[in-house]
Amino acid sequence: MAQFEEVSKQSILHPKPAGLVLHYGTAGFRSNSIHLDHIMFRMGLLAVLRSKKTKSTIGIMVTASHNPEEDNGVKLVDPMGEMLAATWESYATMLANAEQEELISALNEIIEKEGIDKSPEASVFVGKDTRSSSASLSQAVLDGVHALGGHSKDYGLVTTPQLHYMVCCKNTQGKYGDATVEGYYKKLCQAFTQLVGNASNRTDDQKHLCVDGANGIGALKLREMISHLNKGLQVTIFNDGSKGKLNHQCGADFVKVQQKTPTGIQVNPGDRCCSFDGDADRIVYYFTDSQQVFHLLDGDKIATLISTFLKELLIQAGLNLKIAVVQTAYANGSSTDYLENTMNVTVRCTKTGVKHLHHAALEFDVGVYFEANGHGTVLFSKAAEDKIQQLAQDSRIDDERKRAALMLQSTINVINQTVGDALSDMLLIEAILAIKGMTVEQWDRIYTDLPNRQLKVKVSDRRVIDTTDAERRAVSPAGLQEAIDQLVKTYRKARSFVRPSGTEDVVRVYAEADTQESADALAHEVSLAVYRLAGGVGDEPKPLH
Repeated sequence: MAQFEEVSKQSILHPKPAGLVLHYGTAGFRSNSIHLDHIMFRMGLLAVLRSKKTKSTIGIMVTASHNPEEDNGVKLVDPMGEMLAATWESYATMLANAEQEELISALNEIIEKEGIDKSPEASVFVGKDTRSSSASLSQAVLDGVHALGGHSKDYGLVTTPQLHYMVCCKNTQGKYGDATVEGYYKKLCQAFTQLVGNASNRTDDQKHLCVDGANGIGALKLREMISHLNKGLQVTIFNDGSKGKLNHQCGADFVKVQQKTPTGIQVNPGDRCCSFDGDADRIVYYFTDSQQVFHLLDGDKIATLISTFLKELLIQAGLNLKIAVVQTAYANGSSTDYLENTMNVTVRCTKTGVKHLHHAALEFDVGVYFEANGHGTVLFSKAAEDKIQQLAQDSRIDDERKRAALMLQSTINVINQTVGDALSDMLLIEAILAIKGMTVEQWDRIYTDLPNRQLKVKVSDRRVIDTTDAERRAVSPAGLQEAIDQLVKTYRKARSFVRPSGTEDVVRVYAEADTQESADALAHEVSLAVYRLAGGVGDEPKPLH
C-alpha cells in the first residue's frame, strides 16, 4: 500500500506516549482523554482494514459512556451494528500498543493473518459524544481513516446506539432503515405512535415523563426526537447539559449504584422518571412514593415488563414462537422466579457482559436481554419477523389476531435491535405502560426484589478464581464453593456467588436473601471465605453492621 508512507507521516502527528499500555475490552478503550490521541488515529487505521476484510461499512464511536467527563474512549462497530468481533479486539490492543517504529509492521501482520485484499474501497462511519475532548479525538480517528485511503462519513454528535443503527442501515442497503438521524427518529416515532394508538383514553398525566439526560448526548438527541412524537409523550428533561457536568451525580449508573434520584431533578411523589447514561445506551426507571421512599426499576424489571407484553401478544396472535429472557447471575432472584413460574417464560443465564447476552438471545425466536444496569434490547429472528409480517397481511384472520400481529410489527420497529438504546427502550416502555393502562407503581409491584448486597474483596491475583455455570459457581480455589454452599444454607431464600473482576485484582461478591440484614451478613461471610481461601490482601473484610 503506497498509503503506508502517508500512515508513517501522519502517525508522527499522533505520537504514542512512551510506556503507555491500554487494552481493548468490552467497552473498547477507555482512559483519561489526554492518553488517547494516538489510539484514535490507530483505530481509524484498524477500521479501514476491518472494512476491507468484511467489504462493509464499519463504525467508530468516540465516547466513554458513563465514565467521568475528563475520560474518553473509542469502540468499533461491526457490519450489522454489533460489537467488534472478539478476534479483532486483540488486533486493536496490539495496534494501540505498538511503538511508533513498529506501527507499519503491526498493520502488515494483521493484513497477512487475515488475508486482507487491499483493493476494495473502505468505508467508515464516525460519531462522537458531547465531551470537550471528543472533537479533537474524532478528528484523529478521521486522520487515521484517510491516511489509509478510507472513505468516511462524520455523523458528528450522536448517541452510541444511533451510530450502531446507521452502520446496520448502510450494510443492509436500507432494509433496516434510512442511515440518517432523521430516518432513525422517523422510524422509531412512527412505530411508537402506531403502538400507543392501541391505548385508550390517555390523560396528559399519563403521557408525562421526567428524563435525566446525564448532562450528555442523550438529552440533546431526546430534544430533537420530541418534535417527531406528535404530543404522544410529554417529556420534561433535567440535566440537559446546559449547566451540569456529564455523569456527575446523575445518569443511569449513578441512580442504579446510589439507589437515589439524581441531583438536578425536581419531581413529585409518583412521578414517572428515567435516567440515561452518558452515551444513551442504558436506561433505568424510578419513582418516589408518598412516604418519600425511592423505588428503582432496573434492567430486570424492564426485561420483565417487555417480555410479559410480548408473550401476551404472541398468544393473542396465535403465533407459536419461542421467547426467552437472557439474564446474568446478577439478575434478582425474584425476577427469575416470576418469569419462570408465573409467566412461563424461558430464562437463560449467561456470563456477565453485553456480548454474551446478545449472543445467547440470538438462539431464540424472540430474545429479550437486559443487564441489571439497564443496558439491553430485544432481538427477533428473521423467521419470527417473517411470520409476524405474513400474519399482519393475512386478510382471513380475526380482528384480535390481526391487532396483535400489527402491534408486534410496530414493536419490532420501535426497537433498535443492534444494541441497547435508551431512546428506543424508553419509547417501548412508555408504549407498553400506556397500552396496559399501568402506573409506574403498578409496574414496580409485579414482583418484589429480594434484598441484596454487592461487595469487593482485594486479592493478590484475581486469576485464582475460576467459575462455571454462567459464573454462578466457583471451580477454584479448592473449598471455596463448598464454603459458599454451607453459608447459603443458613439463610432463607438465599444465594451467593463470586467472580473475578475483568479489570482489577478484586473479587466481586453478590448475595441475596429474604431480608437486607441477612443479605448483608451473607455477603460479609462469603467475603471472609474469599479473603481466606483466595489470597486476600490488606485488612480482613469488616461486618457491614
